[in-house]
Amino acid sequence: MTLNLTLAENDPFSKKQPIRTRKKRLQESSRLGQKHFHPELEALPLLKETPVDQQEELFLLKLRQCCVIFDFSDCISDLKSKEIKRACLNEIVDYITVTRNCLTENVYPEVIQMVSMNLFRVLSPFGADATAEEGIAEDEEPTLEASWPHTQIVYEFFLRFLESVDFQANIAKKFIDQKFVLELLDLFDSEDARERDFLKTILHRIYGKFLGLRAFIRKQINNIFLRFIYENERFNGIAELLEILGSIINGFAVPLKDEHKVFLGRVLIPLHKTHGLASFHPQLTYCVVQFIEKDSSLAEPVLRGLLKFWPKTSSRKEILFLMELEEILDIIDSKMFKILCVSLFKQISRSATSPHFQVAERALAFWSNEYVVQLIEENLNEILPIVLPPLCRISKTHWNTNIITMTYNLLKNFMEINKKLCDEILNAVRLDEQKSIQKDEERAKFWRRVEQICFEREND
Repeated sequence: MTLNLTLAENDPFSKKQPIRTRKKRLQESSRLGQKHFHPELEALPLLKETPVDQQEELFLLKLRQCCVIFDFSDCISDLKSKEIKRACLNEIVDYITVTRNCLTENVYPEVIQMVSMNLFRVLSPFGADATAEEGIAEDEEPTLEASWPHTQIVYEFFLRFLESVDFQANIAKKFIDQKFVLELLDLFDSEDARERDFLKTILHRIYGKFLGLRAFIRKQINNIFLRFIYENERFNGIAELLEILGSIINGFAVPLKDEHKVFLGRVLIPLHKTHGLASFHPQLTYCVVQFIEKDSSLAEPVLRGLLKFWPKTSSRKEILFLMELEEILDIIDSKMFKILCVSLFKQISRSATSPHFQVAERALAFWSNEYVVQLIEENLNEILPIVLPPLCRISKTHWNTNIITMTYNLLKNFMEINKKLCDEILNAVRLDEQKSIQKDEERAKFWRRVEQICFEREND
């Protein structure tokens, strides 16, 4: 479904105003409106029934036959030819899987040509009749590729091609170049999750086999993220690209290069502020944790970045931030924790007193983590004055009984750990409250006196 602007009568002003209405989305998300004219395909002989010395020539013919593109928005046209192509694609998948030495030098350009013809196209994520300004409703289903019966087999073929024991990267690099990679990365914006899953595996294989393309791939993924953060926040494949990056980061040598640290600070951390964080948060958290495991000093910029972009109005995002924060605290060292504990627990205490019970529950769950509790106990003198007063307050005022119970148990644990410190903090809080009450009374008394003086002067 897409949103379409139509004109409706607005009675108070007696003129037409634009309103949003739903419109049925087309099944196919690409090649919309394209017409391909070609003669009907004829079935070629089977490769397994062809003499070995003629198989290469027949293989090339089949690859060229598979370059024919059909209109899948018309479900009744070219039925025979579509079935011939589908059978041909399945056959060549099996052929390169079981046949040794079939990937000769002549085959490489034909394979890349066939893959490019079938896969590379301009995506239309909003449907044929919608514009980018109209956008997509949040509750809409993603558009699936109507051509998937063929496209899936092409992806399978290309993956088997890259993974073949006969694959030679030094020959393939003439055809799998930077332009090819750019076209491949553009396809990650496909709304079809099945396609993005294939692309993820394929790009990972290309990254592993073509050393000369690695820096270029990282740079282009970086550019996609930057456009997503600072331009339109619209790209379907962020989660899949982050999953690829997770594997790449895992393989980084230590000490980390400055290039990689810059990527963390300028790209991965700002990704937390985007509206669609929930759709890729697990993958983003994995990448961030991998960086900290490689270099523990990176915990400080990461945690300060989380605090900087901490959500103020979205409870859903705040829960995600708390989950990520706990994962980071699980691997942080005690020295770094000591540096950041005051800032961290000011935020954790705010979350623990949130009226949204799931946020409060998630913040209070930090005290169920044994390692985090150990770090807290080592820095109790700094943390307890921050968290104890607000916890005492919500133990009496929070609307959710489960939060009250959790808070009461936590306060009881604090008293068991260090009763003297708790009493000192609570006494200081009581004194502050008394001083505050006294100030309020003095202020009220002062203004009553002012009112009385004004009244007396008016009556003189």
